[in-house]
Amino acid sequence: MKNQAFGLLLVCFIFQTMLFAQSEGMVYIKGSRYLPLYGRDSTVVAVKDFEMDMYPVTNTEYRDFVKKNPKWQKSKAIKLFADGSYLSNWKNDLELKDSENPNSPVTYVSWFAAKDYCECQGKRLPTVDEWEYVAMADETTKDARVKASYNQQILAWYEAPRSNENEIGGFPKNVWGVYDLHGLVWEWTLDFNSVLITGESRKDVDKDSDLFCGSAAVNATDLMNYAAFMRYATRGSLKAKYSMKNLGFRCVRDIDKTVNL
Repeated sequence: MKNQAFGLLLVCFIFQTMLFAQSEGMVYIKGSRYLPLYGRDSTVVAVKDFEMDMYPVTNTEYRDFVKKNPKWQKSKAIKLFADGSYLSNWKNDLELKDSENPNSPVTYVSWFAAKDYCECQGKRLPTVDEWEYVAMADETTKDARVKASYNQQILAWYEAPRSNENEIGGFPKNVWGVYDLHGLVWEWTLDFNSVLITGESRKDVDKDSDLFCGSAAVNATDLMNYAAFMRYATRGSLKAKYSMKNLGFRCVRDIDKTVNL
């Protein structure tokens, strides 16, 4: 009986380890329900459990990607999927300009390229809801939006001059263990076009308008959240092929709770 009990405990331990083990370079995000800046009729949004990259994707990581996927090299990227600014801070297909830091977040990358990068890693881009859910945390609190210092700190980061020398991990990690969601670069989301100026359903988007986005203060749940307004305004100005100096990305992964023993 003791051996059977021990065996059962061992199986349970292995199951839990397989179920909740974090992927390398990622952290586990426990989902919940929260009220976003743009709620659907000002109701809460449900976010499922997922994993998120601890850091934004770096120049070095993206260089490794384009080596393996030549279609995304600077000289070969199709203009329909990447505008003329794509990788404009690179010397050529595989070399950064001397002013660029290999350990800084990759920028001048289109949504199409970022999406393909994540998918090639067996991951995906985060949704707006997932990104905002994790980004509302500070170092000690999962929802720090009630703190006056939270918005003030983010806005101060936005006002500070950006430098190509800024490396990942320069700011403290938040309570989830995620770094640099604020203060380094903007980041692409999977459904960056999901906020409508009408204030109606955030998911009720025509497939033909997938490359566009609008945003305004209609139906906002917190009119004092200036930092979030700035993020939504930036998303509202984008098309999927755009590449910008301060726009990077990171990946997430769905959690598969089905384990075969």
